[in-house]
Amino acid sequence: MTGTSPRTSALQLIETVVDPGSWHRWDEPVDITTDDPAYRADLERVRERTGLDESVITGEGRIEGRRVAVVACEFRFLAGSIGVASGERLARAIERATAERLPLLAAPASGGTRMQEGTVAFLQMVKVAAAITDHKAAGLPYLVHLRHPTTGGVLASWGSLGHATAAEPGALIGFMGPRVHEALYGEEFPAGVQVAENLMAHGLVDAVLPPERLSEVAARVLRVLCGDAAAAAVANGDRAVPVAEAVPGVSPAAAGAAEESPAGLAVAGPAVAGPAVGREQEAAAGRPADEGDAPASTGRGESPTGPGPGGPSAEESIRRSRRPERPGVRDLLRAAAEDVSPLSGTGAGEHDPGLLLALARVGGTPCVVLGHDRAARHGDAAADGPGGGQPLGPAGLRTARRGMRIAAELGLPLLTVVDTAGAALNREAEEGGLAGEIARCLADMVTLPAPTLCLLLGQGAGGAALALLPADRVLAARHAWLSPLPPEGASAILYRTTERAYEIADRQGVRSADLLAHGIVDRIVEEGAEGVEGTEPSGYEGFLARLGDTLGAELAALRAQDQGERLAARRARHRRIGLPG
Repeated sequence: MTGTSPRTSALQLIETVVDPGSWHRWDEPVDITTDDPAYRADLERVRERTGLDESVITGEGRIEGRRVAVVACEFRFLAGSIGVASGERLARAIERATAERLPLLAAPASGGTRMQEGTVAFLQMVKVAAAITDHKAAGLPYLVHLRHPTTGGVLASWGSLGHATAAEPGALIGFMGPRVHEALYGEEFPAGVQVAENLMAHGLVDAVLPPERLSEVAARVLRVLCGDAAAAAVANGDRAVPVAEAVPGVSPAAAGAAEESPAGLAVAGPAVAGPAVGREQEAAAGRPADEGDAPASTGRGESPTGPGPGGPSAEESIRRSRRPERPGVRDLLRAAAEDVSPLSGTGAGEHDPGLLLALARVGGTPCVVLGHDRAARHGDAAADGPGGGQPLGPAGLRTARRGMRIAAELGLPLLTVVDTAGAALNREAEEGGLAGEIARCLADMVTLPAPTLCLLLGQGAGGAALALLPADRVLAARHAWLSPLPPEGASAILYRTTERAYEIADRQGVRSADLLAHGIVDRIVEEGAEGVEGTEPSGYEGFLARLGDTLGAELAALRAQDQGERLAARRARHRRIGLPG
């Protein structure tokens, strides 16, 4: 049972997920080999009752026309437990999926390993985990749908290794089953802990998803993870997919109504089309109109100050970046992305509202998106204060590193969106290893084999911004900025007052124009008239459309580059920043 709903059998689930008539079983018959008469009798009875010879069903089908391998547990067969025969069946199916380069969808529903077979059954999880690791190392997607219940060694192996993981509503999911806990410790397990919805709140699963929605969501996720924009266009009838249709767990709503995703992503209408940034905007950004996307850096550390030819002053940009109505990463995804599937947290028990992780197609290019989430705020701050966005903690940085791993494993471009007032400054962050996580993000970003693109969208304060910066290419919105600390903090260090913040920011060269001159930024996207005082979020649509087109073109160009040359260029650009030309 899932809540009050009857349990869906493995075959029923498969028939719900795959295209009609496309299912083909891979399973070879297995014999009963046990010498234990009681266990033999149990196997014979359950075979007769279920019509199956083991607890696992494997095979292939099509989801929106795409070949996909599927492995699923039948809970009615000895509680979906895994023994030697079922473990071998799983491993063979995963290895076949890898050899045939098929995405893999797993749907476990199991009490764990089979007690009747003892330790040898327990050890089956090792080879299954190894097969999945090889599958992912081959650059192939692995999706998991945890069904009711999933516990024990199954959850602790192939149930917890997905690139993206969903769970049935109300499903019991936990390492130790409640009955075992009560038997061992003489007390009931706390209610509400091992429930799908609670696990999602703690960043252990990405969505709570009923079986009838699994096909559409799996298709959408695979359009991104398989990196085939052409197939996506065919599947969608050459239309943009609104984020409202893309997010797992979102119920249909009346036309035009906004919705909320499991990861808290407000969703609305289809992507907005718009022109790419033209030569006039490039010239206005301080770049020669005939130099394409080449950096405009002099390499001599020269940075213009004040509002002259280099653009608006630091004070103006900082103030604009802090306005509550300024668009953030969520607004960018609503306006310029398709097939958006938010992922929840680290996948290891942590969730930080300061960072959004999603799979999406931006400007038509499939990618992994990491963004500081200005919408997750404690309360709106004044435009002349240090900003009101949610500070980023260690869990947010570990979530970012999860996104980097997905991009690396599947060869997908990584888009990072910097818009942060800074890292969390509290005891929990220090004890949680904040500094170490920033260091590991830097190391992962600068060496990541996948193509990387960074967008400075708004505020860029301190290590929380630097952690997402070291990309192959860096773009900046006109009023974005980057500094070692919020300007108020730098002023306090130098002058024991925050009143000289903008003076310090000018001298530090934090503006987009300064960053372009130093070779930190490759391109500036103008905000145009949308940035005027009092503009509502809807007034930024033209800017967001330009951003979407520009990001899509940049991501596509990065994908086309030779990996070795791209990685060497990434290291070289960061090696030379600040050095004489």
